[in-house]
Amino acid sequence: MSYGRIEHHPVLGPLPRAAALSFSFDGIEYTAREGDSVASALLAGGVRTLRLHEEHGSPRGIYCNIGHCMECRVTIDGISSVRACLTLVKDRMSILSGTVLPTPFRQETKTEGSPDL
Repeated sequence: MSYGRIEHHPVLGPLPRAAALSFSFDGIEYTAREGDSVASALLAGGVRTLRLHEEHGSPRGIYCNIGHCMECRVTIDGISSVRACLTLVKDRMSILSGTVLPTPFRQETKTEGSPDL
């Protein structure tokens, strides 16, 4: 049994057999089952934070899990802003979390000798 994965549902019964797939998230290797979404595979692997808010840095993860909220955006194989809840895991997929972006127009405290922003 893997962390966070339901192997036997009380109504649906046991999880059917599926091929194991390997993928990486921020350089760490994980295993998924064929048919898993990226979000569900990460959740089963114990990952709760999929990205950080671009400006504030607060953690973001799975929220609606149906593709409406855009909170689960990740970079997959070099393509940014992919929704993890709607994307199926493929073998050897490389996934990166979102990070805080620079904010060049943010007003900073003026110190002696610093230019005005």
